[in-house]
Amino acid sequence: MGSVLLILGVVAIGSALALLVLAFGYGAGEATGVARSLALIEHGVDTREVGRAELPAYERLALPVMRALRGFAFRLSPNGTSEKLQRRLDLAGNPAGWTAERIMTGKGVGVLIGVALGLVIGGISLRGLLYAAAGAALLFFLPDLLLYNQGLKRQDELQRGLADALDMLTVCVEAGQGFDAALLQVARSVDGPIAGEFARVLSEIQIGKSRGAAFSSLAERTTVPEAKNFVSALVQADRLGLPIANVLREQSVQMRLVRRQRAEEKAQKVPVKILFPMLLCIFPALFIVIIGPGAIRIVDTFSGMG
Repeated sequence: MGSVLLILGVVAIGSALALLVLAFGYGAGEATGVARSLALIEHGVDTREVGRAELPAYERLALPVMRALRGFAFRLSPNGTSEKLQRRLDLAGNPAGWTAERIMTGKGVGVLIGVALGLVIGGISLRGLLYAAAGAALLFFLPDLLLYNQGLKRQDELQRGLADALDMLTVCVEAGQGFDAALLQVARSVDGPIAGEFARVLSEIQIGKSRGAAFSSLAERTTVPEAKNFVSALVQADRLGLPIANVLREQSVQMRLVRRQRAEEKAQKVPVKILFPMLLCIFPALFIVIIGPGAIRIVDTFSGMG
């Protein structure tokens, strides 16, 4: 009897020691105290960790549908669509609320709306299917067209404002300001996309990017040839250690010359552009006003003779 009690006591002590070892080993890798509280605050709650019934209605109903439509749009698009969309977003200045994921979601929603409208207009028939296909294709490519148009407008504004910004940058540098301070002054004083691009270059320089790399990124975000030439000259001057004021002065002179040539080119295109509106709209009205009364009198004269 005594031996049995001794064995039971040894087993109980061993179990207690094993539980203590497991408890200390389990809690050794976890933070405690303030560190644990901070970890709990910083831990973001994933929707998969929350019961489905506890999620908002938008996350329970709308988000899965949006994800499915975005995946459907990605399957309809060729490879590399995300990179192309990001490139177009950079050219458009990354409008607020526009991301590649949201655009693809919009394309998927557009396909659904286009099919629904086509079937409503044409009915369940061959004509309805044709309308549905046409509507789905139109609304699928509509975000691309809008983004492309926004990019063209922004690049045109950047091209028009680059010469004035470069003149101000040259004046600031020649007045004794440092190049970064002159960029900041131009970004604060000039309106338009060029101010935002210079501010982004300054931000990239401040976070540790080299000046040449920051301006090379600017060249990748634009399609304006003058901006690319300006960036190329700055990067080359930075590598060779040339005086930046001389480079800016030459670029400013070249920019004014290019702007004058572009204005002359547009002025020479005006007669060709107004030719067809004159032939189709103005000349017929002039013919009616000038020849119309004479034609009426001729018709009246010959009818009276008859």
